[in-house]
Amino acid sequence: MAALVWSEESGMSDEEDARDAARTLDGDLDAFGRIVGRWQGTLRALAFRFSGDTHLAEDLAQNAFLLAFRRLRQWRGEGRFGSWLLATALNVYRSARRVKAGHDPAREPNAEPAAPTEEARGEGERRAGIHRAVLGLPGPYRDAILVFYFFEANTKQAALLLGVPEGTLKARLSRGRDLLREALGESMDPEGRR
Repeated sequence: MAALVWSEESGMSDEEDARDAARTLDGDLDAFGRIVGRWQGTLRALAFRFSGDTHLAEDLAQNAFLLAFRRLRQWRGEGRFGSWLLATALNVYRSARRVKAGHDPAREPNAEPAAPTEEARGEGERRAGIHRAVLGLPGPYRDAILVFYFFEANTKQAALLLGVPEGTLKARLSRGRDLLREALGESMDPEGRR
C-alpha cells in the first residue's frame, strides 16, 4: 500500500471541504458525498495501517465517515476540516482496537500480496514483520508511530491529530522506536533503518 501524504499538495482543498461541510449542514447530501470522495482513500489507508486488514479498514473508514456526518455540527469552521475529520477517524480506529481487546496482531495474515522475486519477497516479509511489530506496540506508541511514519504527518500535525502536546508526541516516537528495535532485533538493518 502506498504511503500516505497529508499536505497541501495532496489534492485536498480546505475551501472545498469547508464549503461542502456547510452545504451538508444545509441539507445537501451530495456535498457530503464529495467529502467522502476526496477523503475515502486517505481514511481507508490510515485504517489499514491501524488494523492490518483490508476488509476491516473498509468498515472502519465507513464508520468514521458516519460518525463525522453525525457530528458535523461540532466542526466549528475553525482550523482545517481535514484535521477534524482525521481526528474523528483516529478516534473511531482507536475505539475499534480497544473493543478487540485480547487481539494478537502478530497472528494476522499478511494482507499484502507476495512479491515475485526472492529479494522482493524478503522485503515484503520484512515490511510485514515491521507492520506486525508496530501493531503490537502499546497504544500511545503505536498511534504515534502510525500517524507520524505511515501517515507521514509532521510532528505538529501528528500531535494535533492525537490530541497531545508536541513534546509528548516526540517522547512517544522515541520510546516507540526503542520498543521496535527491541522487538525486531536482528530484523533491522545495521544502520537501524525501518
